[in-house]
Amino acid sequence: MKRIVIATDGSANAEEAAWLLSHLPHRDRLEITIATVIHPPSYSYRAQPVESWLEDLLKRERDAAEQSAARIRDMFEGANVSIDHVAPRGSAGPEIVRIAEQTNADLVVIGARGHSTVSRIMLGSTSDYVATHAPCSVLVVRPTGLAKQPRQIRITVGYEDSGPARAAIEELRDTHWGKAADVSLVSVVPYWPGMYGELEPDPELSGRATEHLTELASELAPHVAKASCHVIEGQHIGEALVRFAEDERSDLVVAGETPRGLLGRLLMGSVSRYVLRHAPCSVWITRNRMIEGLKSSSSNSE
Repeated sequence: MKRIVIATDGSANAEEAAWLLSHLPHRDRLEITIATVIHPPSYSYRAQPVESWLEDLLKRERDAAEQSAARIRDMFEGANVSIDHVAPRGSAGPEIVRIAEQTNADLVVIGARGHSTVSRIMLGSTSDYVATHAPCSVLVVRPTGLAKQPRQIRITVGYEDSGPARAAIEELRDTHWGKAADVSLVSVVPYWPGMYGELEPDPELSGRATEHLTELASELAPHVAKASCHVIEGQHIGEALVRFAEDERSDLVVAGETPRGLLGRLLMGSVSRYVLRHAPCSVWITRNRMIEGLKSSSSNSE
């Protein structure tokens, strides 16, 4: 993870997203692009007073963007990073995705919502768009109190025996959390009809899930403070993960997904989308390893 786009609109939520990134450990030099999209109002009326007002408005927006970028730069003072700031005009979601494509970003960091009156648990339209369409991994940040009370970050990783889940573990491991992270590896085992029609978990599935998680915990152990295994039961994987994250007061849920192409865009899986929209904490949608694998498979088949 070397190239990162931080999307900001100057809101407290956006700057907390930048704060979280600034406190994540990294070994390699980070190339950070701060993206502030200016969305000017459109008027067909060309009278001079209106044009003058629009110019003043745009200047205020540009000044506010520079001030927000300066505050974010200060968060990374002394860190091994290079920081650029861009402030294009346009629609926020598509522009942020375009910047991620243009910079070949490994990660986009964005607040769950910006300047709005919506509950913090709800997902804003811009963050929803970026999480759905970005050509890389996306970290959508919701505040959980870490900025006010520094402590180990509590991470929930949804795992099933699949390529996307394995890729999520690898991307998590490559972040080099050290003693900063307490990781819970979670597999959701569905219910099956029992002998008398009642729903009960499949013990064979539970056993296999436990074996996989135990292996992964051993693999992660050198890279985090703690890695624990949890096999839980539920009919809806996303709902079960969100419930676990709530009960454990997680700061971050990590979910891997397989990029599925549609007219050159990426579609988000149902589990990732559910977790993204309903988790009470930050959500990391990991795509990079799967994208690299798909590119490699494509080039090998040509």
